[in-house]
Amino acid sequence: MALTQALTIGIDIGGTKVAAGVVDPEGNILDRLRRDTPTKDPRETEDAIAEIVRDLESRHDVIAVGIGAAGFVDGTRSSVLFAPHLAWRHEPLRDAVERRLGVPVVVENDANAAAWSEWRFGGGQGESHLVCVTLGTGIGGAILNDGALQRGKFGIAGEFGHMQVVPGGHRCECGNRGCWEQYASGNALTREARELALSGSPVAHNLLRAAGGDPRKINGPMVTELAKDGDPVAVELLEDVGRWLGIGLANLAAALDPGTFVIGGGVSDAGELLLAPAREAFKRTLTGRGFRPEARIVRAVLGPEAGMVGAADLAREEATWLRRVRVKTTAVTAKTAAARGRSTRVERAARKSAARRTGLRAASADSKTIELDDTEA
Repeated sequence: MALTQALTIGIDIGGTKVAAGVVDPEGNILDRLRRDTPTKDPRETEDAIAEIVRDLESRHDVIAVGIGAAGFVDGTRSSVLFAPHLAWRHEPLRDAVERRLGVPVVVENDANAAAWSEWRFGGGQGESHLVCVTLGTGIGGAILNDGALQRGKFGIAGEFGHMQVVPGGHRCECGNRGCWEQYASGNALTREARELALSGSPVAHNLLRAAGGDPRKINGPMVTELAKDGDPVAVELLEDVGRWLGIGLANLAAALDPGTFVIGGGVSDAGELLLAPAREAFKRTLTGRGFRPEARIVRAVLGPEAGMVGAADLAREEATWLRRVRVKTTAVTAKTAAARGRSTRVERAARKSAARRTGLRAASADSKTIELDDTEA
């Protein structure tokens, strides 16, 4: 079976969960598992990855593993340099997991993996200049130009969530203040909803009722479901996040000029409740508005499993590439060995020929000496 037709495992590691699935070459998930993310100890996260892979391998024949990690991944796609929501700091994740599993492993930024899957199988198909923005615990992002992920010089391009949009604003896990993800992410939606409930405002009664009276139990999916049911406060909270999303997208359009923005991540489950206000804010904020083409803003097709599918597909590409390199290296080695063999045979024949010629010259010299001796006698 060709490697391009083989199964791979994709793992999406976020701030709260480790999701894994067996993925075929068409992007279909054949089997899936999920675990909570151990955020305090990198070794525990590696344990969770190894456990979930071995479980899936017991039922499927896989050739490689792709890991989409929420953090800065270096240019070699082997180490997580920094993860704001996890305990990874210069963590050599690829080598550590490969030693445990014995199969090729690719580590990729989770937003890059999600963007790749949307370009291959989802809402970005056919787009030459694509920007993907994932709204989850924070904000991730990725850039694809003509089918190639743009990772940047050091491998960490696309960290849009840490653009500062409000100087001196909310403190971010990255260490700065006013980052975009503090205003247009799942954490932002949750924070605003909890603050409203804690203020004792009567308009937050549906939020409190959904949370059983405990504001600390309010979360993003809860707000989204209330908004879908028509709760005006939940709708307003999502509109606020959508407006901040649109402002950030306008900034990205000024810098990158894509043809399409694909919006993914858990917060995108709100659909048009989020995207409609985002498009309005985008149009109002876009540089040169009215005199330039506008990028499309669409929802991701693959939903929260985009990162998993993309990581698996990138692992398949890597395994295929490694196989080609090995085959080519083997062919070159064989060719070199054959050439050396031919060279050795030629050298051996040349030595024999030279020896024969030397022997003939020696015999000829001896014959002349004998003739001379006979004449003198």
